[in-house]
Amino acid sequence: MIPTNFQISPLSESAIVLGFGNAIDQTLNTQVLALAEAIQANPFPGFTEVLPAYSSLTVFYDIFAVRKAFPHAPASHTVRKILLDYMTTDPSAFHSGKDMLVKIPVCYSEVFGWDWKEVYEHTGIAREEVIAIHTANVYRVYMMGFLPGFPYLGGMDSRIATPRKSQPRLKVEAGSVGIAGEQTGVYPLDSPGGWQIIGKTPVKLFDSTTNKPVLLKAGDQVQFYEIDEDTFYTWNSAKEV
Repeated sequence: MIPTNFQISPLSESAIVLGFGNAIDQTLNTQVLALAEAIQANPFPGFTEVLPAYSSLTVFYDIFAVRKAFPHAPASHTVRKILLDYMTTDPSAFHSGKDMLVKIPVCYSEVFGWDWKEVYEHTGIAREEVIAIHTANVYRVYMMGFLPGFPYLGGMDSRIATPRKSQPRLKVEAGSVGIAGEQTGVYPLDSPGGWQIIGKTPVKLFDSTTNKPVLLKAGDQVQFYEIDEDTFYTWNSAKEV
């Protein structure tokens, strides 16, 4: 069921945000994803895209198409009313249940883990134990963002939570695995970034040359496992995950 406490507000003249709080909560996130699927399964005239986040859903629409279909009211009012109608249904019926468990190899060597010193200084936990903790959990992809294919992964053990770097790097290499607070994630592309880097995966999370350029989607599960440097350098990208 969709939460009864929510806020609905305009983001622009062609986008509306449904907010359900400010928490990292699996049940809440599942409801957000189910609502997104419900709208996609039964799109309204002018609908263009949904963007799910941790606890909110942004709905984009073509203002001219909405006005054409519903000429007697402002487009924003029309879409707001339509979204409220969606809220009265049970969108869980539309949840595909096709969320995947993806196992991703990571080399945690100091060659790739640039910030092991910072993680140790903050947590007081040795590298080997941090690796054991980081690979023990199954993480949920709460949302995609920041970069194409960048998964925001929740469910990390709070013992290894480490704040972002005070001064972000100008370049973090694609495949780098990082920690920021109680989240962990993987950079799919070379990019500036402020997460504490503890390793690197040879798996591509974003590849624009393939039919499926993004490896993960919101709702999927991820588990990391450790590989050594030799395995990293000889990884056959064809087998991937």
